[in-house]
Amino acid sequence: MRQMVFASREAASSGGSGLTGPVDFPEPEDERPRGRRGPVAGARAAALATARTVSGLGRVLALVWGTSRRLTVALALSTVFVGLVPAAVAMTARLLVDTVVKGAALHTGGRPDRIGLALDLPGFTWHPPVTTTLAALVLLAAVQCGVFALGALATAVRSIAQQLLQERTTQHVQTQVMEHAGGLPLSFFEDSASYDLLRQAQQEASTRPVMMIGGAFTLLQHTVTFASMVGLLFGLGPLVALVALLAPVPAFVADARYGMRGFQVALWSSPIRRRMEYLSRLVSTDTYAKEVKVLGLAPFLTARFRLLGAAAYRKLRGVVTARHLVGNAWSLLTTVAGSLTYLYVAVQAVRGRLSLGDLILYTSAATAVTAAVQGMFGGASGMYEHHLYLRKLYELLAVPTASPGGLALTGPVRGHVVLEHVTFRYPGADRPALDDVSLEIPAGATLAVVGRNGAGKSTLIKLLCRLYEPESGRILLDGTDIRELDPEALRGQVAAMFQDFVTYQATVAENIGLGDLPGLEDRERVEAAADSAGATGLVERLPQGYATALGKWFDTGVELSGGEWQKVALARAFMREGGLLVLDEPTSALDAEAEHELFTRLRELAAGRTTVYVSHRFSTVRRADLIVLIEDGRLAERGTHEELMRLGGSYARLFALQAEAYRDAPAVAQVLPGPGGAKAAAIAAALAAKGKPAP
Repeated sequence: MRQMVFASREAASSGGSGLTGPVDFPEPEDERPRGRRGPVAGARAAALATARTVSGLGRVLALVWGTSRRLTVALALSTVFVGLVPAAVAMTARLLVDTVVKGAALHTGGRPDRIGLALDLPGFTWHPPVTTTLAALVLLAAVQCGVFALGALATAVRSIAQQLLQERTTQHVQTQVMEHAGGLPLSFFEDSASYDLLRQAQQEASTRPVMMIGGAFTLLQHTVTFASMVGLLFGLGPLVALVALLAPVPAFVADARYGMRGFQVALWSSPIRRRMEYLSRLVSTDTYAKEVKVLGLAPFLTARFRLLGAAAYRKLRGVVTARHLVGNAWSLLTTVAGSLTYLYVAVQAVRGRLSLGDLILYTSAATAVTAAVQGMFGGASGMYEHHLYLRKLYELLAVPTASPGGLALTGPVRGHVVLEHVTFRYPGADRPALDDVSLEIPAGATLAVVGRNGAGKSTLIKLLCRLYEPESGRILLDGTDIRELDPEALRGQVAAMFQDFVTYQATVAENIGLGDLPGLEDRERVEAAADSAGATGLVERLPQGYATALGKWFDTGVELSGGEWQKVALARAFMREGGLLVLDEPTSALDAEAEHELFTRLRELAAGRTTVYVSHRFSTVRRADLIVLIEDGRLAERGTHEELMRLGGSYARLFALQAEAYRDAPAVAQVLPGPGGAKAAAIAAALAAKGKPAP
């Protein structure tokens, strides 16, 4: 079979398709020709990057401090100690070498074996008592051993604190994202740009705070090492210390610039990454497996994935290669500066101005300063890049959530619903989904909503649940505008089932109990809800009854058919005892017997509360107290079944089309006069002659 692959940008550009969308993305702004960028401009950019990083670091420090103060303090203290270890090791090494040289000289010259040590400490010099060479060497070896042991202990403490803090911070950030996402309006999730933002926040920002904090404490370690070693180098000469300090600066400027480009590439490639995830999910998820296999789509989807991946790889390869080649070129300057420092120290030692211990001390210090400055600038550059990603997290957390608070519901909800000139338009849509709809639903009544696909039926359901706010007009519940009510309190009075209901990968009891969280473990209520939905027989056939795991994601669970899942979802809706019962296509996957049984009992099941349900099957809506027909977002017809049939409009025509195979000719002619009735009667008579049963 020949597989189609879209290789060019033109062939791939087809709007917002997840299959054939564009394979390229705009170049990051920094990569577009903008004239020559001089060293001053580069330095300014680096300074601006540093300022932004410091600003972002404050927010991240507050984040980890709020996660765990003890772990943060332990990480900071152990990092400072680890940063001091190189200076302590260099100083003890110097003393050891000088002591060996002096002891050898004393032994060769036949002088008394008495050596005085001088330990240079911050602010003063400690002179231990004069002792023998062996005793001095033992003391220095013990000090050096202690330094190494304490350094190893501090490193272990740091690793423990960092790993635990990483886990705590990751969970904390992910919890923040989940809590915030739970309060975002439905419109956010129905916008493609929001998916990119949510993906970046979940996949990058969940780990970037930890990486930035790790980089911050590594930067602190290098800073401590740098400060201690520069103090030693100043004893050799201020110019040597200044050269060691300034040599790594150009490499930092270049790395910061390319770090920004790397972030921009990741930002622009986010839509491509999201489509790649979608393609992978189509091939590897059980939800789509049947159709993908039957239609032979796997090779096509895989080829498309490969094409998108190649586009993302090409852009990333260019940025990564340029970043590291340029950075390596500038790093040669640091290497040259270090070599010149070694040469200077060696010359001074040959001329007798430095001892052998001084030679070891200052060469070690020069090496450590160079490494520390590189580490500081590299850490700052990495932190800047992390901060760029964290901005997406802060952007997500800044998205306004649903307005909190509002009037509390006092007493039980009667369910008297009034829509007054309600108009609603989806974001970016040209025409309204609902246009000037006015409707009254008496308390305790049953309303059936019918109409063609896309007419606005499900939109009406969303507005009743306050998942959207009307563009104009208002919806009243028991005389109060629902926008004035507390959203959570309002939804607590709504028992709903949507046509795209969720199939939770959990037990049967949990799937049903989620309909009303306080009753999640109330088995009696769960069983009553299952009985109301006609799911008791289904549960009894399962191997572990209500304890049976559904779905195969996490355990060896049972996979239900579409109709069986719908019964479980119905039970979940019946679990909640709210004043409003909202059902969107509640029987679309049920067999005829289960559907008939449900609607026969619906008035009994919904007793005492207002019920609104959407259905395409006219045999189920005729029992409703009120039926409304929506066409192109407008309320076209309303009334009881009998009133709408007498009207002879769209409802009567659609009802006759569905009923013609089951009704006899006289019945159709009686309820639908005129040419439409005659036609339907003739069809019904022909069917009856073939032995079709009449209800």
